[in-house]
Amino acid sequence: MDIEELQTFVEVADAGGISPAALRLGVSKSIVSRRLARLEAELGVQLLARSTRGAGLTEAGVTFRDYAARACAEIEVAKETILPAGELRGRLRVAAPLSFGPAHFAPVLAEMARRHPQLYVQTCYSDRFVDLIAEGFDCAIRVGILHDSNLLARRVGPLRGSLVASPDYIEAHGAPEKPEELLVHQVLMQGTESWQFMDGGKVVTIRPQGRFKADNGAALVAAAVAGLGIAQLPDGLTHEHVASGALVPVMTSYPPPPAGVYVVRPPSPHPARKVRMLTELLIECFGQDPDAAGMPLA
Repeated sequence: MDIEELQTFVEVADAGGISPAALRLGVSKSIVSRRLARLEAELGVQLLARSTRGAGLTEAGVTFRDYAARACAEIEVAKETILPAGELRGRLRVAAPLSFGPAHFAPVLAEMARRHPQLYVQTCYSDRFVDLIAEGFDCAIRVGILHDSNLLARRVGPLRGSLVASPDYIEAHGAPEKPEELLVHQVLMQGTESWQFMDGGKVVTIRPQGRFKADNGAALVAAAVAGLGIAQLPDGLTHEHVASGALVPVMTSYPPPPAGVYVVRPPSPHPARKVRMLTELLIECFGQDPDAAGMPLA
């Protein structure tokens, strides 16, 4: 049984169809279809129910998918084990934030590719929340405070943030001194998230409101500079504007809780060595750097 056919089947099963699986694998749809046909012929069962809307797993396909995924994972571990020390090959798919990823994480990923000439690195830069398992990513670089999930996370660096507003906004509306005072201010948000602050050793949670929302940190910085409201942003995104006087820190007695930069990956008893080595490289670059907390993260 061909491992390439097994891997292709798992990609189709997880992606929900032949077209998205072909995109993930970087091959044509016809190649994916031929691999699946050979696998079904060898097994003597139909794994996929094809229609004009796509391809769904049959009952046999659902059962076989888990076995195939485990077999592929074990083979990848075996391949990594016998490779020369430090050498990586295959594909590494990483999701990273758009707000700062191209400027700060892209050099690390480029260094990863330089050190391992047989490794194919594919990075998706987006500020949306990426489903690693459904979209076939090996890992993601995420920042802030992680929420509970079934993913495994490793902290690779610190992250500091603060509240900022423009002098014009403060002159017109005043500056809040306590978290609850934010409820009467315009705030700049990514969505409907709650904001947290440290009051000594206690965490205070506030659900503010605002009329300007964006899923990108740079867009929120621009809105804050324009005087539209108060933003809670990583210091790295705002330090130049604070230095120039375009933005002013507010409510400094109630800082946000400590946050960080993380590598998250799907749960697995055998994490891929390529993910482990990327994590170690990120820690090497950011984890021990006292200025890493000031990186422009979002």
